Amino acid sequence: MNVGSNGVRGVLLRGVVSTLVAASVAITVAQQLGSDGPWWLELTRYLPFPLMLAPAVLALVLSPWLGWRWVVASAAAVVLFVTVAMGWVWHAPERAPGDLRVMTYNTKAAQLLERTGDLAPIEREIVAHRPDIVVMQDANGIRHWRGYDAKGPLFGLPYVFAQREYAVASRWPLRDCAVVQARVATGVEPLSYARCSVDADGAAFTLVTVHFESPRMGLNAARHEGVDGIDAWQRNHETRLAQARALARDLAPGPMIVAGDLNAPDASAVVQSLLALGLRDAFASGGRGYGYTYGHTLRPGFSFLRIDHILVSADFAVRDSTVGSDDASDHRPVIADLGWRGVRAPAVPPRP
Repeated sequence: MNVGSNGVRGVLLRGVVSTLVAASVAITVAQQLGSDGPWWLELTRYLPFPLMLAPAVLALVLSPWLGWRWVVASAAAVVLFVTVAMGWVWHAPERAPGDLRVMTYNTKAAQLLERTGDLAPIEREIVAHRPDIVVMQDANGIRHWRGYDAKGPLFGLPYVFAQREYAVASRWPLRDCAVVQARVATGVEPLSYARCSVDADGAAFTLVTVHFESPRMGLNAARHEGVDGIDAWQRNHETRLAQARALARDLAPGPMIVAGDLNAPDASAVVQSLLALGLRDAFASGGRGYGYTYGHTLRPGFSFLRIDHILVSADFAVRDSTVGSDDASDHRPVIADLGWRGVRAPAVPPRP
């Protein structure tokens, strides 16, 4: 049946479909252009994608009654959303000498240790990817694990720094490691991050791992508390943004890798504050697919957010980037294979 352009039914159907298509396209464009937009725009970045995709899909279902042009427009809205809004990327490897595999992992080690008495799933995940450097957040429990030796290697990596919630393990020597307190505005949740210098056979660089404020409380407030919840969500987002800007002020120019649980997707002002320094996201630059790292332990039951990131300076080429499994933590790890630009590629100690 084709209602065409005749009758009230056709007018109403065209109005519904055009509204749905326009809303889907507007959200997609706004999410990419408005990195620090109104509260509702920032909130949409954290919603499960089936919910956000529903208007475009409904328009596509209704469009056959209006003719092929409407079908094409509705299908285009669906494609635009599942690629741009959902963060789909597909990149060819960048060419550069050297071989450096970096992994970031919010391990939730204390929770796993409390539930099972062991961190074997975390160990298996890390060892399976054979990183040259792994940085971990929420890693307090690692120091209480029977497999941890303050003077020995960790996950097969000989150089280790572990303090507060952070742990770093590397094939290359680490120096000047410390947990640093960033200077944030009064009333903002304090931010600490771990920073090390990595001596990679003459190609030294700064390594930073950080964990920004979780959006969980703000999202729950927005969901359950009405107007008061919106205020709580705005404060939650502003805290995360203030932490990102404080970290950005602390970072000095030079070869650098910043990796961790930023609790924000690429297009948010939180991540953009760091990218403005000349850093770039490894998965967005060299990954394939969506690279979602979070959501599989929530009610939807699947990962739908990419909030864990490896950011690299222009001194590094991104050969590839992937995400790991959901076996051990409510965060999947992110892995990036990097090359070197402008410096002699260091010799990497052989992986076991």
